[in-house]
Amino acid sequence: MRKLLTQVAAVALLAGGFVGSAMAADGYTIGISNTVQGNGWREEMVCAMKAQALVSGKVDSLNIAHRNTDATGQLEDMRNLIQAGVDAIVLNPSNSDGVNAAIEEAIAAGIVVVAVDQAVSAEGAYVLSNNQEEYAYLGAKWLFEQLGGSGSVVYMRGAAGAGADNDRDTGFKRAMEEYPDIKIVHEVFTGWQQDQGKQQILDYLSTGLPVDGVWTSGIDNVIVDAFIESDVPLVPIVGADNAGFVGQLATVEGFTGAAVTNPGSIGGAGVTLALQILDGKMPESNTVLVDPSIWANNDPEGKALIAAAQNPNLDPEWPVSVQIPGWTDYSMDEIIACKGPGE
Repeated sequence: MRKLLTQVAAVALLAGGFVGSAMAADGYTIGISNTVQGNGWREEMVCAMKAQALVSGKVDSLNIAHRNTDATGQLEDMRNLIQAGVDAIVLNPSNSDGVNAAIEEAIAAGIVVVAVDQAVSAEGAYVLSNNQEEYAYLGAKWLFEQLGGSGSVVYMRGAAGAGADNDRDTGFKRAMEEYPDIKIVHEVFTGWQQDQGKQQILDYLSTGLPVDGVWTSGIDNVIVDAFIESDVPLVPIVGADNAGFVGQLATVEGFTGAAVTNPGSIGGAGVTLALQILDGKMPESNTVLVDPSIWANNDPEGKALIAAAQNPNLDPEWPVSVQIPGWTDYSMDEIIACKGPGE
């Protein structure tokens, strides 16, 4: 974990570099807007928001809009939060431009807006995100190296049009430029839904067409399951640091894979940033990125990181990186309990 801690330390230093006025009064109301429900990463993100709001002691209540919807639905949700008079909105945007109108309305109303996980282009909004382009580049580069720079790859993306997916596609394509003999034989959008992603890979495997490796946008343990259930030899697979996949990296015999860190706890970090701004502690920049690490089970350092990250208490779809030092300070029990102020 030393590499991960080193990378997030820079973010923690930035948090400590805020300049601002005296603390504002406690008792804030924080609005939360999320457009993907039933996905383990997003569920952990929301639980991190709740847990951080609770332990901060500064939040009286959360107003949560958490459902499966698109930019139009998120615009409606955010406008409802504005009408409710929240002090800040922490959102995972449907895409980088689609909710700008509501963000601008919120800022005009004096509401702090923090986008997590994915960037927004609206001026005046703050962005605290995992570095999505680097996430894809690290995993794709590792995968292509495992294939000796040549082979047939299944490319399993996230949600079409989402800012994080666009950024990851940029990183993936950057890696492909370095390995021109890699061929994408199948490209799908999983919508970051486990059932959908599993069915997509099962359908492809049933064709008997070639596959030498699989890159996934965080829908990973079910892809390993699909290979095993289809009685197809395992190939190198890249996923995220989700508990189920990290467990497979340690236990599935003959499986070579790598997890790229992508903590859902970025949601809790977003709450911390919103509270700091409300207290008059303005960040030096409107954008802060948390850089990922890669944990491969075919090198000693990666194996050690994977072993240290095992956590049977977590849902298999939850990332094992439940904390971001300098930004979150709830306990493991508190994030698993998923309780916010007043609950």
